[in-house]
Amino acid sequence: MARPRMIGDHGQAMALVRTPTKAFWLTALLLVAFSAPIWMSNGLLFLLIAGLAYVVGAIGLNLVTGFAGQLSLGHAFFLAVGAYTATFISSESTGTTVGLGIPEILVWLPAAGIVAGLAGLLVGPIATRLKGLYLAIVTLGLVFVGDHVLREWSSLTGGVGFGRAAPDPTLLGIDLARTGPILGIEVARSALLYWFSLVVAIVLTILALNLVRSRIGRAFQAVRDRDVAAEVMGIDLTRTKLIAFTVSSAYAGLAGAMFAMRLETIEATQFNLLLSFLFIAMILVGGISSIPGAIVGALLIATLPSMAGPISDVVTPIFDVLAFWRGDAGFPLDTFQLEQLLYGSLLITFVLLEPRGLMGLWLRIRNYWRAFPFSY
Repeated sequence: MARPRMIGDHGQAMALVRTPTKAFWLTALLLVAFSAPIWMSNGLLFLLIAGLAYVVGAIGLNLVTGFAGQLSLGHAFFLAVGAYTATFISSESTGTTVGLGIPEILVWLPAAGIVAGLAGLLVGPIATRLKGLYLAIVTLGLVFVGDHVLREWSSLTGGVGFGRAAPDPTLLGIDLARTGPILGIEVARSALLYWFSLVVAIVLTILALNLVRSRIGRAFQAVRDRDVAAEVMGIDLTRTKLIAFTVSSAYAGLAGAMFAMRLETIEATQFNLLLSFLFIAMILVGGISSIPGAIVGALLIATLPSMAGPISDVVTPIFDVLAFWRGDAGFPLDTFQLEQLLYGSLLITFVLLEPRGLMGLWLRIRNYWRAFPFSY
């Protein structure tokens, strides 16, 4: 008889949920997630909507960086492509901006992913010839090129300082941007956007989990671990890297459209270098080469702004007591500065103490609990 928790056949190895315990906790987590609009405030729901967009983008970045081993710092560029594709399709033309006026979200959301994926496909041939620091510099250049183009293309972006209205989503005739009754039940805008974003994030997570367990996903990991050996084994390096960049870019485009959906106005300056570093922080904190890690890291980074206020209320009186923390030296910190301090502290902490991120920490705790009271 097989030992408990041991994988005995191919079906068990390929299963997304392998044990009844995991199935129980996953079901409980989904029930809590779908019931969130009942017991959460609108402000927190809108924060989670942004978090779900971050989840999709972080999964995309983890596919190309964590699984395929191709360091990309240009994720913000592809988010911008997706966000403005969605805005262009969904918005009406005005005197200053152009648009197609198709509000149906099932049209412009997939289009955002497709256009961003095509952009990744165009950049891919250049990126596949590089690796390491050189690849990071090239993808970093995309952010600066994109920033310049968006600042100058005022008919698409509305111009710097003005922006343009974000997508007004309509799902099968139901306007997700309005508050009102649906089937006789009063539903808030935040709840509709949250439920839709949650379903999209779940679907894309399942697709990513299946991708990394497929032949292509195993090729990603082979290229990451030892590209020369992978090529000797018959893996086409150029094709594999191109697929990784294309899929990652498509996920980023979908994330950009989802992120824009929760805003009233989008501006070109929102898709900057800081946003790219923010996604790097998500996968580092959550866990490189881990889809669940990308999810946890994205949600943690997304909720940090809500923690900055209470933390500021605690530390500000301490700074006031210490005479050498003077206002002209930059103290006390405002909320934005405290957010940046939290991001940086998380990165330093996990890189030094737990390079595998939160998922690595969880694996340590789980393995210790399984072996308890033994230490081996």
